[in-house]
Amino acid sequence: MCTVKLGVRSLVFILLFILGSSPALAQDRNSGGTPLDEARIARVVKPWTPAQREILEPRERNGQVLGVWSTCAQAPELCSAWLVFTDYLLQDSTLPTRDRELLILRIGYLNGGAYEWAAHTGLARSVGITDEDLRRIMAGPDATGWSPWDATLLRAADELHTSALVSDSTWNALASRYTQRQLMETVFTVGQYNLVAMYLNSLGVQFEEGFEGFPVP
Repeated sequence: MCTVKLGVRSLVFILLFILGSSPALAQDRNSGGTPLDEARIARVVKPWTPAQREILEPRERNGQVLGVWSTCAQAPELCSAWLVFTDYLLQDSTLPTRDRELLILRIGYLNGGAYEWAAHTGLARSVGITDEDLRRIMAGPDATGWSPWDATLLRAADELHTSALVSDSTWNALASRYTQRQLMETVFTVGQYNLVAMYLNSLGVQFEEGFEGFPVP
C-alpha cells in the first residue's frame, strides 16, 4: 500500500504547473535543454493502476502530471518511498525557501540537470532570486555580486558535489546562522537534488511545455 500524503498543495507544485505540463521536445544541449533528446523510460499514462493513482492524483493539475512524477510512478513502491522525503524537503524543511532554492539550482546546474533547473526557476523568482542571480548561480560562489551568505550556500553545494564533504570553514559559516537541524537539512537538500538530477538525466525525462533551460548567450 502506498503511503504518500494526499492533498499536496505546496506553492512549488502550483508554480511548476504555471509553466505548463504537456511533454515537449527536448532542446538541444547547447540551448540549455535536457541531456537526452528522448525518454528512456516512458511516463505513466491513464488508466493508472491503483498504486499509480495514489501517487499521481494529488499531483494532477488540469488533467496533467509533470514528468518527474509520472515517470517515477513506473515503479510505485520506489516512487512512494522517495516522495515522502521529497515532500518533507519541499513542505516541512526549516530552511528559508530562498536558501533552499539557491542550493537546489546550484547542484542542479553542476549536474547538468536542466529539467531540475527549469522546474525550480519559477519558485526561485517568486522568492526574490533574479535573472541576474540565475546567471551568477551558474558562475558559482566566487562570482561578483553575491552576499557572503549566498556565496556560502553555493560553496556548500560545490563542496558536496566535488568531495561529498562540507569544509570546516563553510560549515562554521553556515553554523553562524543555522540551527543544527538546518545544517543537516542543507546537506540532505543538496544530496536529494543531486539524486534528482541523476534520475531525470538518466531516465531522459523531457521538458514540459514552457520550461526554460539554463540561460545561454
